[in-house]
Amino acid sequence: MFHRKPLEERIAERQAKLPPLKEGKHFEHGPAKFVFVSLLVAVALMHVVGLAVVMHFYS
Repeated sequence: MFHRKPLEERIAERQAKLPPLKEGKHFEHGPAKFVFVSLLVAVALMHVVGLAVVMHFYS
């Protein structure tokens, strides 16, 4: 359509221009990283709040 390359070819060309990924410095899926980090933060926050509540009522 409109004399453009297919989407697959444009994506392949864009990826070919990227530098090679460094080992251990790459997370494959951005949204998955966001969910993972937010879950870790939420669990840590729940533990801290739970500990504070327990310390308040049992001290």
